[in-house]
Amino acid sequence: MSFSDNLKKFLMKNGAAEAGFAEISNFTPKKELNTGIVFYMTYPKEIISNMKNAPTQEYVDELVSLNSRLDELGMKCEEYLIENGYKAYAQTKKRLGTDFGENNGFELPHKTIATRAGLGWIGKSALFITSKYGSALRLSSVLTNASLEIGNPTLKSKCGKCMECKDACLGGAISGKEWNYKLKRNDFYDDKKCEKYALEISYENLGKADTVCGKCIFACPHTQKYIKRL
Repeated sequence: MSFSDNLKKFLMKNGAAEAGFAEISNFTPKKELNTGIVFYMTYPKEIISNMKNAPTQEYVDELVSLNSRLDELGMKCEEYLIENGYKAYAQTKKRLGTDFGENNGFELPHKTIATRAGLGWIGKSALFITSKYGSALRLSSVLTNASLEIGNPTLKSKCGKCMECKDACLGGAISGKEWNYKLKRNDFYDDKKCEKYALEISYENLGKADTVCGKCIFACPHTQKYIKRL
């Protein structure tokens, strides 16, 4: 079994639903760390199935829990790589959470690595989407100098003419334009409109203003297939 296989097995044994590897030398924020390791964990079906009037407190609690577990797995992955003689840097929320720029993003997003690893694509909602889980997932990543078996990059959207997330977004953040790897997020999605509506609907639903919503997650047909799958 190759080191790539062993690493993926390690990640999935420790909670990842899926993992992949990408070549990131053209845009790595860390010199010499030219390989991206990306992995995700999924929201439980029962939490997402109750998200028609999103957000819910259960969703918010699970979001916090997933972030914590992803950070823990990122650090375990970093340690695993270092123990095997490689350099590594886990892009944990704890490390990057205060480094968001004016567009509410950091230098190398997890979903950029995920598309380059071929695990899925970016939806019209600007969320990462897979055929199996829709957007009912959260990502994390680790940068390394290990030579791994990289995936085939996904360079364009698979959303087609679907507008379910756009129709569900009452804040008007989603333009309906399809993503491709050449676009910047704000070319097809308005994070400020999303944030404004999220603050309003979270206060209405939860009694506390927060930047959480989730309506687009629930609306995605791929998410619906996931929560209805036996």
